[in-house]
Amino acid sequence: MKNTWQELWLDTDAFIVSSELILIGTILVIGMLVGMTSVRDQVVQEVRDVAAAMSKTVQSYSFAGITGHTASTGGSVFGDLGDFCDQLDIVACDPDLCISVEVGASIESE
Repeated sequence: MKNTWQELWLDTDAFIVSSELILIGTILVIGMLVGMTSVRDQVVQEVRDVAAAMSKTVQSYSFAGITGHTASTGGSVFGDLGDFCDQLDIVACDPDLCISVEVGASIESE
């Protein structure tokens, strides 16, 4: 039994491998966090671009009355008004198109 404990005490191979794995794992996790943050920013930017495109669509229409052989209908009209946050000079990739991303501070307790 004493010989086994002495072999384990003198064996440093596992320690070196585990410390290397912890270092590599830490670097990978930090890299993944940076990558995921970049992906999040790009997804939000794409949603902003879609919002800008949707706000530019005009859904106004009008048509006059139609009279056929046995039926007729009156005309109709709809005027699409701008939303409260629509601007006339919105360009794709603008930093703020009615979307605000706010991250509150978090307090970590022990």
